[in-house]
Amino acid sequence: MKWTDDRSGNVDDRRGSGGGGMLVGGGLGTMIIAAIVFFLGGDPSAILSSGGNSAPQTEQRQLNAEEQKTGEFIQMLTAENEETWTKIFADNGMQYQPAKVVLFESATNSGCGTAQSAMGPFYCPADQTVYMDMSFFRELQTQFGAQVTEFTVAYVLAHEMGHHVQNLLGTLDKREQMRRSGQFSEAELNQLSVGTELQADFYAGVWSRVTGDREKFLEPGDLESALSAAEAVGDDNIQKRTQGQVNQESFTHGSSAQRKEWFMKGYNSGDIRQGQELTQ
Repeated sequence: MKWTDDRSGNVDDRRGSGGGGMLVGGGLGTMIIAAIVFFLGGDPSAILSSGGNSAPQTEQRQLNAEEQKTGEFIQMLTAENEETWTKIFADNGMQYQPAKVVLFESATNSGCGTAQSAMGPFYCPADQTVYMDMSFFRELQTQFGAQVTEFTVAYVLAHEMGHHVQNLLGTLDKREQMRRSGQFSEAELNQLSVGTELQADFYAGVWSRVTGDREKFLEPGDLESALSAAEAVGDDNIQKRTQGQVNQESFTHGSSAQRKEWFMKGYNSGDIRQGQELTQ
């Protein structure tokens, strides 16, 4: 993908700065992460058990040239998300509030508990922030078979920004109320989670289309790398690789085919309204 000249000031790069100090609490935001924004499909207990623990401390160090370039790349992607979603919201009679992005390594504090590398990228509704440890992308390639390019990173960030859009639109609050109502079985709650995650993929597709039309930054192979990542983090692919079998009732993010389908629906339509059925 082609880089643009835009940069956002809403990126907090904590890599190399040492740990994050003491974190107290947990609560609703932590539960939301464990329930619906675990991008890689990891063990939710890693989040739920960490709410009252201090984040591990690391020695301070200087970022190398490659890490500095990565930080600048995330600043660019964040700026493109801000500009695109500001336009989309305005076109639909709404006002967009930008999310923040935190880059970290190993662990750091978040409004939803201690952020750890094992979680994969996630969005915390409590502080309206996306947390990313870039080591996730090595895991995505080596353990789950994704084709990792710059646009893979763009897709993952756009997916998490999709959760921010859901937060602004009240979708996450609605789903959390449904989860807490006690009226749904575990299988039904899993299906609610699948709808939420597929909508975030749909929003990532919408962002890709609208931003690509505005900036012309897509290059041959970019969409294919996004679809490769979507396929890699499908519940069926993860379950096959980690458990050797597939259980559709336990899906929380959607199958590889569903994730690719809804990303492309967002990209082909470029219309945020076309994905509403997923969370109705």
